[in-house]
Amino acid sequence: MARISRKGAETPPATQMASAGVILNGKYLPPPTDDDGKLWIRTSALIHADPLDLYQRWRDLKNIPAWQEQIERVTVIGEKTSHWLMRSGDKTIEWDSEILADEPGRRIAWRSIGGESENAGEVIFERSPGNRATLVTVLQEFRMGKLANLWETIVGRNPKQAVIENLRHFKALAETGEIPRTEGQPHGPRGIIAEAKKSIYGEKTPTPPGDDQKAS
Repeated sequence: MARISRKGAETPPATQMASAGVILNGKYLPPPTDDDGKLWIRTSALIHADPLDLYQRWRDLKNIPAWQEQIERVTVIGEKTSHWLMRSGDKTIEWDSEILADEPGRRIAWRSIGGESENAGEVIFERSPGNRATLVTVLQEFRMGKLANLWETIVGRNPKQAVIENLRHFKALAETGEIPRTEGQPHGPRGIIAEAKKSIYGEKTPTPPGDDQKAS
């Protein structure tokens, strides 16, 4: 893949992915096109917090279950390696992950190195104009293939929507110390369209516990 000028260091070739920070004519490029069994998602959020604080929160792997959906446990097994367990009911997906780039306050890149999920990703933390907030940009790649049905069965939604929701949870937790939840809130009867949206967006997916109730 041809390299285009970008903010920050280049993504290591081993990721075999584009970078969340690739820019052209002053604008971010969109994620690559889904093909060859790969799904790509690029999403951003403006978070009112310091870049280093956000980096440290994201880099705290043991606390990932506090804001990422259905991640039950992340076990650190080496300086740059970890083991991930995702669960929904009695179904699980497990994989190992390796950190490829680690730039405090700026960037983290990773990839899976074994297990039931093939994925790679990058998150970039950039100060907004005026230094009042941080633009957090995530680019993630999933090589689905036969994993697609298993993933959607367990997670309850398309991986792309899960990445978007996880960044929303991360923003809420960083800014307010808690993640808003809708479980248990009353509502009237839903029509066909509303029920379809409920299925598509994974409304039944449990909201992560947040810092006050960290997953075990």
